Formats: sequence, structure tokens, C-alpha cells
Amino acid sequence: MNEQLTVSAEDFSFLVSNFVRDTHGAEHAIVVSSDGLLLTASRDFPGEHAEQLAAIASGLQSLALGGSKLFDKGECQSLIVRMREGHLIVMAISDGSCLAVLSDRRAQMNVVAYEMTRLVERVAHVLTPQLRTELREVVGK
Repeated sequence: MNEQLTVSAEDFSFLVSNFVRDTHGAEHAIVVSSDGLLLTASRDFPGEHAEQLAAIASGLQSLALGGSKLFDKGECQSLIVRMREGHLIVMAISDGSCLAVLSDRRAQMNVVAYEMTRLVERVAHVLTPQLRTELREVVGK
């Protein structure tokens, strides 16, 4: 782990990696800022793929938010993309950022979604502007 991370940033990154380790069927997870930048990714997720997933998740979330506003349906809380070999689940975090998870096709979606909700509730209050800045600097290196 990078020694430049503060304890809170380090804990944040560990939470995301531990989510993948502990959630059956979850393969990778990332957190994306409200402006589409990758903040952190689970261990063993190649950086290039994490950046690509950040762009995809940000775009999907933006489209979903636009649709929910257009049709006056309130905030978009989550979305699921079902693919032949897995799922992409994107869940909003209170500050406009999001958690995106790739799961395999055998994953129990209700369990993955429940664990994502728990993670979002734990990280929402610690994802301060200072932490976002620090995470961006570390990911950019």
C-alpha cells in the first residue's frame, strides 16, 4: 500500500477491496467521483480497466440521473446492467459519487446489492473533499 495515504484514505481503499473479498460473486469494485474520476479500485483490478469502468459507470449514472429528473421520479439510487457472464451494478453515494461493482453471473444480486448498500452507508460520511483529492492524487500516479 502507498505510504503517502492517510489512515482514512487507506481505510477507504481497504473497505472497497474487502467488500470484493467478502461478497460472494463480486469480482471488482471501484468508487468514482461525481465528475467521473476514479477514486479507488479493489485490489487486483488492472488500472486501465478500472479507469474504463469509471468512465462507463459515470456515463450510466449521468444518463440515469437525467432520466429520473426528466420524468420527475426522484433521485436514481442504483442501476443494474445484466450481461451474459455477469452484472454491472452502480449505486449512488450521497455526494454524487458512485460505487460500481462487477459481479459474475452466479452472484446472488440481492446479496450483492445489500452488501453494496452497507458499504455505501459506511463510506458516504468519510468521502470528504479532502479525501477525494488525496485519492485522486494517488490514483493519478
